[in-house]
Amino acid sequence: MEGKNCSQAVFAAFAPDLGLSEETALAVSIGLGGGVGRMREVCGAVSGSAMVVGLKYPDMSKTEVYEKVRMIMDEFKKTNHSIVCKELLGLSAPEKSSIPEARTPEYYQKRPCVKIVEDAALAVEKILYELGE
Repeated sequence: MEGKNCSQAVFAAFAPDLGLSEETALAVSIGLGGGVGRMREVCGAVSGSAMVVGLKYPDMSKTEVYEKVRMIMDEFKKTNHSIVCKELLGLSAPEKSSIPEARTPEYYQKRPCVKIVEDAALAVEKILYELGE
């Protein structure tokens, strides 16, 4: 609700607790918003969630990281039917424009992104923090 994209919202929420400044987290994750560059592919909130795993566990093997990411995705899919942005938004075609819409009250009323970001953050919290990680 502060004008950040979905990836930024999730990644930046966890980054300071893991030793990364909010400013750096916002810069690193900006390109993943809108389903990667607003192409409406893999949801940015989901991508931001996966980035948290790498930041929290820098010494884990790829296999271990992938397993954690899959667990987060499974948790996310308990409340969402997909991890693909255009499917989550109910769009039938990819986005042609790279220009984001203005973040107005009307924008937030027609987009489920706030709930999607919340679901992604809750999935990260449950898998990486509540399960004793």
